[in-house]
Amino acid sequence: MRSPALLAMVFASLLAAAVPGCKRSPTATGTISPIVGAWLVNDPNAPFPLHMYVFNADGTMQQANPDSGDARASDSDGKGIWIAEDEGNRIKGKWVEVIADRASHKFAGRLEITFHFTVRGDRFTGTEAVSSYDERGNLKETFDGRAEMEGKRVKLP
Repeated sequence: MRSPALLAMVFASLLAAAVPGCKRSPTATGTISPIVGAWLVNDPNAPFPLHMYVFNADGTMQQANPDSGDARASDSDGKGIWIAEDEGNRIKGKWVEVIADRASHKFAGRLEITFHFTVRGDRFTGTEAVSSYDERGNLKETFDGRAEMEGKRVKLP
């Protein structure tokens, strides 16, 4: 039987190892990147151009757009990763979303979106490349965004 003191020591060790990971910042200088926060994003390449992006200080991000924006396929919210370069003003990353066929309700594949943004104050601009994969994981097509994306930070009044 394990003693409560041993269990407490193991728990404390795990907690001590995990806490520094919670404060990791993806910038080289250790400061919080200017991309961190919520953004209204205009993506003229998407079936529905308006999206919401949230960039977290730990280098993860979420993307959401109206599901009914694409009449043929239902896509999930995107989840991804990012890093800051060049003093934190240049951002590169990738997010993935899962796709279902609207008629059959079956898994239809995934999209992988890589992006490069430049942050200037409460706005960013950049480009994306989209890779589409079928349900078996085979690459179907790629698309390099020709139109520039732009984001505007969500702020309190």
